[in-house]
Amino acid sequence: MTYEILLALALFAFSTVFTPGPNNLMLMSSGANFGLRRSIPHMTGVAYGFPFMIILVGLGAMQLFDAWPPSYLVLKILSVAYILWLAWKIAHSAPPADAPSDAKPLSFLQAAGFQWLNPKAWSMALGAITLYATSRDLSAVLWVAGTYAVIGTGSATTWTVLGTGVRKLLARPERLRMFNWTMAVLLVASMMPVLLGG
Repeated sequence: MTYEILLALALFAFSTVFTPGPNNLMLMSSGANFGLRRSIPHMTGVAYGFPFMIILVGLGAMQLFDAWPPSYLVLKILSVAYILWLAWKIAHSAPPADAPSDAKPLSFLQAAGFQWLNPKAWSMALGAITLYATSRDLSAVLWVAGTYAVIGTGSATTWTVLGTGVRKLLARPERLRMFNWTMAVLLVASMMPVLLGG
């Protein structure tokens, strides 16, 4: 991969992972509700689950979907249902004092698994592979995945820290409830451009 292509890939990755989407809004909400330390598994699940998805997509998972086109509709329906469920959970998160003792952010595996039901993640993975791993060989796919792992770590950390930054402002239960409802609505809205676009 040439320097010019790598730079273009890095800019593409930066613009796609730092913009608001389901992952970033959930990380911000997690930071606000649970703090940075407790959100680390969620952060790492996003930062490394998506590059793993890129590897599998780049090495042939898309051929399975192409072989049975209705699977795209099934994926879209599952994505919508799961994101609506997550939005409901965020909207009904209790303030820390009222939260049940078993309340916790997403685990590493839950966050990594979420990538497969995230419409924005699919759009990003397909775009990155199509544009920057045209040969579909292992080295090209690994360059794309590695670039996303580095930039995605920065994005996951940034969005979670933003959430922890507003945590003090949300000390009053009514403010936290309003924040959680706002994040839930934005989470649902964030999937609309991808869903309506294809």
